[in-house]
Amino acid sequence: MSSPERLDGRALTYIGIALLTWSSAYAAIAYALASFTPGEVALARLSIGTLCFAVLLTVKRVALPARRDWPQLIVLGVIGLTTYHLCLNIAETRVASGTAAILISLVPAATAAVSAIWVRERLSPRTLTGLGVALVGVVMVVLASGKDVKFEPMAALVLVSVMASAIFFVGQKPLFARNSMLGVTGFTFLAGTLGALPFGLGLPHALAAAPASHIGALLWLGIAPTFIGYIAWNAALQRATASQVSSFIYFSPPIAVLIGWVWLGERPTVLTLIGGAITVGGVVLANARRRPPAPAAAVVATPVKQS
Repeated sequence: MSSPERLDGRALTYIGIALLTWSSAYAAIAYALASFTPGEVALARLSIGTLCFAVLLTVKRVALPARRDWPQLIVLGVIGLTTYHLCLNIAETRVASGTAAILISLVPAATAAVSAIWVRERLSPRTLTGLGVALVGVVMVVLASGKDVKFEPMAALVLVSVMASAIFFVGQKPLFARNSMLGVTGFTFLAGTLGALPFGLGLPHALAAAPASHIGALLWLGIAPTFIGYIAWNAALQRATASQVSSFIYFSPPIAVLIGWVWLGERPTVLTLIGGAITVGGVVLANARRRPPAPAAAVVATPVKQS
C-alpha cells in the first residue's frame, strides 16, 4: 500500500494514542525499577509486547515479512528496542526526569537528520525552524516544572536511546511498502526481546519477590506504551514521513505535565503554559506545507487549418 505521505486525521489519531500511552511510561518505569533491574524491566516489557503481537498476528493471520527483510528487521529490533529500552532504563536510575525529558525530545531532530541521510528526505527551512522552536518550548516546560535538571555522564545513555529511536523509525519506513505494518512491528519486537534476554535472566526470581503493584507496572508497560503505543506509532509512520510523525514527540513533556496536573494535582505555572504553546506552534510550523502555486491560465491553442 502506498503511503499518502501526509498528516491526515487518521494519522493524527494514531499519533495521539501513541503519545498518551508513551507519556505514561516514564512514571511506570521509575515505579518498576524499585523491584527490578533495568534489564529485567526491558525484558519484561518487550516480552509482554511480543506475546500480545503473537496473539494478534495469529488471530488476524498476518503474514511474516519477506525473508529478504529479516536481517534488516533483526538489526532494527536490537537497535531500536533492545538498545533503546536498556539505555533509557539504566539512565533513569541516575538521571533526573527533567534531564531525560529534554534529551529524549531530541528524537525529532535526530530522526530528521537520519531521514535526510538515509532516505534522502528533503527538509525545508520551515521544517527545521519549527523543530527548533518546538525544542525551545519543551525546554521551557521542563525547566518550569520545578524538577531538578542536572546533566551528568549517565545522560549519554539517553542520547544513545535518541539515536537508536531515530534509526528504528527511519529504517522501518521503507519496509512498510512491501510488508504488513503489523508483521514488521511484531517481527522487530521478537528480535528486540531476544536481544534483551541476556540482560534479564533474573526476571523469574525478581517476579517471585516483587509486590503486585510493581508487577502491574510491568504489565502496563508491556501492554499500553509498548503494544498499543508502537502499533499506533507505526500506523502513523505508514501514512506520513518519519520526520513529520516524529516531530510530535515534542508534545510528550507537555502531556506529562498535564497528566501530573490531573493525577497528582501539580498545577502548571504560567511559564509552563507558555512553553506548551510554543511547542504546539513549533510542531505546527514544522508540519505546515507551502500552498501550491496558482495554476497558470491555460493557453488555448487555435487550431490551424491546413490548406
